Amino acid sequence: QVQLVESGGGLVQPGGSLRLSCAAQGNIYRVYAMGWYRQPPGKQRELVALRGRDGDTNIADSVKGRVTISRDNTKNTVYLQMNSLKPEDTATYYCYGNIGTSKWTVNTEDYWGQGTLVTVSS
Repeated sequence: QVQLVESGGGLVQPGGSLRLSCAAQGNIYRVYAMGWYRQPPGKQRELVALRGRDGDTNIADSVKGRVTISRDNTKNTVYLQMNSLKPEDTATYYCYGNIGTSKWTVNTEDYWGQGTLVTVSS
């Protein structure tokens, strides 16, 4: 069993900041790509930011310049620092991890957190 445990969501005013955390736990050998997706109300899930173990990143255009993704590989944890938040950032944010569970193979699986709600409103 592998699970991604998210925290940090909540209500924030426009222009404010929020920091999300996600820790991968369970039968883990190594976490490869890790990051965040979000699903606004009534819309499809979309990429926010993705980060590999070596530091390469993929940031959505809608949040470039306002978010920073970081990782602590020793803790299998990824963070999303969000600044200058806008009402359109309101969404359920899902942690994502591509994870290998065996040191003997290169097989990996995609895992998702349960989601944490971020509401940007005055």
